[in-house]
Amino acid sequence: METAASFDLPDERVWVVGDLHGNAGWIQVLLPAMRRHDPSLRTILQLGDYGFDHAQPGTGPVDYWAKRAGIERVLVTLGNHEEWNHITAAQEHVPGMAFRVSDVVWLLPRPFRFKIAGREVLSLGGASSVDKAFRTAGKDWFEDELITEQMEADAVAGGPADLLLTHESPASAAPEVQLLLTNNPHEFPPEALAVSAAQRARVQRVSDATLPHLHMHGHMHVYGDLEREDRRTVVSLDRDTFPGNAGVLDLATLAFNPLALNEIRS
Repeated sequence: METAASFDLPDERVWVVGDLHGNAGWIQVLLPAMRRHDPSLRTILQLGDYGFDHAQPGTGPVDYWAKRAGIERVLVTLGNHEEWNHITAAQEHVPGMAFRVSDVVWLLPRPFRFKIAGREVLSLGGASSVDKAFRTAGKDWFEDELITEQMEADAVAGGPADLLLTHESPASAAPEVQLLLTNNPHEFPPEALAVSAAQRARVQRVSDATLPHLHMHGHMHVYGDLEREDRRTVVSLDRDTFPGNAGVLDLATLAFNPLALNEIRS
């Protein structure tokens, strides 16, 4: 198992991708579209609920299509719906280290700092499963999904960051996310929503302490953005098969441009 204490990547632009949920069919559509759009890009930053099986050769579709798209690395900020029964043990074996689980896929610890084009990047994976009442503990839901107090403290201790990558949303989120939380269209139970709110508050504290110019997250299954009064920007990416699931991030300007759905499906 190859490991890395950090990365220092020269990429001036990278792909950022939201939740994938192990959807191999979406991968075989999305990655060729990425190559058509810009074959020069080499890195994908994936924002959790990656969902491919790491205990078996389930990352095959990602490796196969990534190589054909010219992608050299997929750096995963882990979500809540992951194989924590396998991942936690691996992380405890190599604490604080990113580790490679396939030809191109790396899973990042919580937290993890690295550089791209001189930018300081902070990754803090994890989130709460508001649907855990409909899941089975130890099978498709794991307590390890949560961001802990120690993870929060470690993330803050590293100082400021230019770019913050999380799966969970911050409390100060895009209007589209706020609308979703207010309406609760899937009628998730109050106790699950309370845990979710506590996790969002934790992410917000990390953001307020590290002051990233750009904060990108997944988890909420909606695309939206918020430009705060302090000129910090928050971007929420949608899930697989929906518009706003992927786009190009320019590291010089920290501007994000989503890849249009009709371009992906063309």
